[in-house]
Amino acid sequence: MTMIVDLFFPLSPGLLLILGGLLVPFLSHSIGRVYVLLLPAVLLAYLIALPDGNHGTVSMLGYELELLRLDSLSRIFATIFLIASLLGNIYAWHEPDPVQRTAAQIYAGSAVAAALTGDLISLFVFWELTAVSSVFLIWASGTESAYRAGMRYLIIQVGSGVILLAGLIVHVTATGSIAFDHFGLDAPGAWLILLAFGIKCAFPLLHNWLQDAYSEATVTGTVVLSAFTTKLAVYTLARGFAGTEMLIWIGAAMTMFPIFYAVIENDLRRVLAYSLNNQLGFMVVGVGVGTELALNGTAAHAFCHILYKALLFMSMGAVLFRTGTCKGSELGGLYKSMPWTMGFCVVGAASISAFPLFSGFVSKSLIMSASANEGYWFVWAVLLFASAGVFHHSGIKIPYFAFFAHDSGRRPKEAPLNMLIAMGIAAAFCIGIGVWPAPLYALLPFDVDYVPYTTAHVITQLQLLMFSALAFTVLMRTGIYPPELKSTNLDFDWVYRRFLPRVMGRLGGAIDIIYLGVTDNAKSVIRAAMSASVTVFAPGGLSGRISSVGNAAAIVAFLLLVALIVSYSAV
Repeated sequence: MTMIVDLFFPLSPGLLLILGGLLVPFLSHSIGRVYVLLLPAVLLAYLIALPDGNHGTVSMLGYELELLRLDSLSRIFATIFLIASLLGNIYAWHEPDPVQRTAAQIYAGSAVAAALTGDLISLFVFWELTAVSSVFLIWASGTESAYRAGMRYLIIQVGSGVILLAGLIVHVTATGSIAFDHFGLDAPGAWLILLAFGIKCAFPLLHNWLQDAYSEATVTGTVVLSAFTTKLAVYTLARGFAGTEMLIWIGAAMTMFPIFYAVIENDLRRVLAYSLNNQLGFMVVGVGVGTELALNGTAAHAFCHILYKALLFMSMGAVLFRTGTCKGSELGGLYKSMPWTMGFCVVGAASISAFPLFSGFVSKSLIMSASANEGYWFVWAVLLFASAGVFHHSGIKIPYFAFFAHDSGRRPKEAPLNMLIAMGIAAAFCIGIGVWPAPLYALLPFDVDYVPYTTAHVITQLQLLMFSALAFTVLMRTGIYPPELKSTNLDFDWVYRRFLPRVMGRLGGAIDIIYLGVTDNAKSVIRAAMSASVTVFAPGGLSGRISSVGNAAAIVAFLLLVALIVSYSAV
């Protein structure tokens, strides 16, 4: 292990993953897919061997860039990012496209590097690199809708970076420091920095890029996308804005509104994208509460979420890969021919629903307990409702409509072996962490004095889940539950993609009409004035006909008299 450290010291594992990814296009398919399995595995071992501290400082343009700052918060995020990169590469073993393989390594490396950097300049560079590299995973689908979704995704993500740059400039100009530490809202440029983080974290009304892009990405690309962008944003919020109370209410709203969209959504990958919003809300609440227990909950939930969300996207990706569709209205009965995929999907569903003995239970409970401990009982109640909601649409709806429900008559093959292996590893993590959370708790930023498996907590959670399952059953039996239909659901993005352009178009048309009317009237007035002046002053005009030399002399004499009188008065 020491030899590994000496070999790479003091380069950031993220930077090494980026550089390693650049070599992928020059490798054959068979060598390349082995190479991308070894690369994150070796770098994970390297990261584990590194001690805490600042291991990489570079002087540039008068600033000290900290490219490798390791502490308990950056370590846990970098660790799960590398694990997610490894799982994504196993899942994409069959994928022959070198563009996707290269983009996935650079994207993951950028996220790891951003989590490990200690200065704002380096953070900005890697922040933008995550956007530029990840968009290829969307465009690789090759459809017109994927191209348009990718362009919108790129504009929003790069725009987030531009706002971050503006905040960085304000902050550095005012303070002279580029250190990436806690800001709070009173720091110069903090509001701009918070907005940049919020866009990447898919805050309410800024969230639609997530559903828009993730559902258009390739089968393997969506799995990779789900792991890095939003969780990097959670990390930056935890680093820069822990204890900012406003985030509690933003996070609570994030847990609520996706539930209703997810219930009526037909595309199951979009359902998972909405549930991703929901889960991010729990993490943002933890950041806002800001206590040690809450920040431990945020880090733990981010770790677990990457695994079970990847597992769910993997299972739906396998369905899409084998059937060509991920629409709930077109699926059903797949348990007969894809039993392993169905089983892994159920594990992911149980984890995201926080069933006891699954990973979500031991991480989500930290955040909810922290909220209650600090007296945020209304927020605690919102999180409780949101927990029931996520079980409703991700814990039940996803596996039910994909693998059970009505029999679609489809009998596809089971998922490829590499997909099953990746899903199996992710499922093992989900169960292992749920059964034995101590290793995860040991990675958290602060010492953990918390026991998730108390009688009251287990019974309360089981009651909540059983009530939600009963509600789903009653709604289905009575026909009240929204059926899976081919449809397009309108979200807030309709406002700025459809409504505002139409309003601006009509407003522009009205302005054009007013402008043309004003200019036409002005031209008419000018033409009339010019015609009148010609009539009066032109040779042979009215003025010329009534004036004579004598009259002109009299006028001049009168003006001279007035001038003399004025001069005399002044004396």
